[in-house]
Amino acid sequence: MPPIPASITAYTLTSALGAGCAATLAALGGESPGLRRCTLPGLDLDTWVGQVEGLETAPLTGALADFDCRNHRLAALALGQDGFRERVTEAIRRHGAGRVGVFLGTSTAGLNHTEQCYRRYFEQGRDTLGADLRYAHTHTNFALAACCRRLLGLAGPALVISTACSSGAKAIAAGDRYLRAGLCDAAVVGGVDTLCATTLHGFQSLELLSPRPASPWGLGRTGISIGEGAGFLLLERVASAPGQPVLLGTGESSDAHHISSPHPDGDGAVLAMTAALARAGLAPAAIDYVNLHGTGTPVNDRAEDRAMARVFGSGVAAGSTKGATGHTLGAAGAVEAALCLVCMAGGLLPGTQGTKVQDPDLALRVLEHPRPGAPRRVMSNSFGFGGSNCCLILGRP
Repeated sequence: MPPIPASITAYTLTSALGAGCAATLAALGGESPGLRRCTLPGLDLDTWVGQVEGLETAPLTGALADFDCRNHRLAALALGQDGFRERVTEAIRRHGAGRVGVFLGTSTAGLNHTEQCYRRYFEQGRDTLGADLRYAHTHTNFALAACCRRLLGLAGPALVISTACSSGAKAIAAGDRYLRAGLCDAAVVGGVDTLCATTLHGFQSLELLSPRPASPWGLGRTGISIGEGAGFLLLERVASAPGQPVLLGTGESSDAHHISSPHPDGDGAVLAMTAALARAGLAPAAIDYVNLHGTGTPVNDRAEDRAMARVFGSGVAAGSTKGATGHTLGAAGAVEAALCLVCMAGGLLPGTQGTKVQDPDLALRVLEHPRPGAPRRVMSNSFGFGGSNCCLILGRP
């Protein structure tokens, strides 16, 4: 018998598609473009990005002033939506602040803020980087959890995972483990990542940035479009209410194949997907939709396609939303988990935006356009740089 799954009592997300669940559902259903040409200061790159509007004019103040940076501004914006913060407050009343944990994923953390400090240092000829650097409150990975704990008034276990593109999904799996171990009764899980020069130039040096909007599974696809986003779920050890979603299963693996490339046959991806199915006590045929990692790079999509064929054959409904949001890197697993929950509640199977002609060399046929649907069980894949993989299964009890 699979263990009793954790109830998902609240969720929210923000990305280039909009702030909150309602805006996200409307954008996906209407195929609204989230990507735009990169016009960030100091970044002369021929690529498209998924940028969240308004962060430049929304500083953190008061007790959160030391945490002020783009990443934490996005976290605060997302936590204030969809009644999420209020649901966390209710969880504190039920369990106590010390029994509510925080488990988050990120890859950039506050790197954008550090870049700004160094830019001023060199451009203005300063003798020091100045007190504004605030490294411990912005740049370090754990700063994200510290900021969210203070914002939400939490005192339970906390950690931040940074395993590239699987970070957000692995944070959800980590929170689930803490609940099962009895170390906490509720967990705020998710991920936050924001645009910065280091990430964009890094992927450009690897020749992975696409000069046009990403086209996952597309013929002639040329790479990724980087985005920024935040996604949060509240997991609790409580009986699920009628219609309330649950975390049915998680699966994690490591390719141990190459420092950057996935295993060409998707060996690690297969291990993660089959582990999640086993933990959920489900056969592949029980999955109604698969949210693909689907980055839009030739190598990654091919490896995931082979893995999908080994687990599902070619008949399962599937697609990638990274052509709409951009690849939100360390936040992707959490953003897309929340996005799957939004689509389950809204009766929508999202399309694969940006893909007009599918690659005939790939076996899986992805959904190109959104269509009405009522998926009860959804799998979401996150396969990270260097072969760190995580698979989540979300659904109804």
